[in-house]
Amino acid sequence: MATPVRRHRGGAMQDRPVGWARNPLTEFDQLLSEMSGLMESTVGAAPAVAWTPLADVTESDDAFHIEIELPGVKKKDINVEANGQEVVVTGEIKEKERKGVLRRSTRRVGSFEYRLRLPGEVDNEKINAHISDGVLDITVPKAEVARPRHIEISERSESTDSSG
Repeated sequence: MATPVRRHRGGAMQDRPVGWARNPLTEFDQLLSEMSGLMESTVGAAPAVAWTPLADVTESDDAFHIEIELPGVKKKDINVEANGQEVVVTGEIKEKERKGVLRRSTRRVGSFEYRLRLPGEVDNEKINAHISDGVLDITVPKAEVARPRHIEISERSESTDSSG
């Protein structure tokens, strides 16, 4: 018995069996790539669009911690800026020179940009960043006024002197 196959409009058979797991993001990227090619052929070369790397943002009592995935990116190709409550990370992943025929490529190349507006006041002078194992780690300390402070509660003794 043959595996059932979906048919596209126009009767052409799809090369995947029915029920085969599809990744909609891959299809979306492919569609964007095809649309970009169409635009380039009609209008001319379009300016490169920056993409956003994956990141995690955590908050502790004294700082915000940002971890951005940038595998294969060198320190000299990354720029970190802070302006008020906003942190902006920009850079570029350069395409490698290859020998032979490239059969498939799913890696991102080109300019990237990650922008984050933090919810509280920060100390821009004490921000530090380091990269290790393809992860850029940025620590943004909170400003003294924005840090939570524990308030001790004291007990007041009530006066026993009651006048009637």
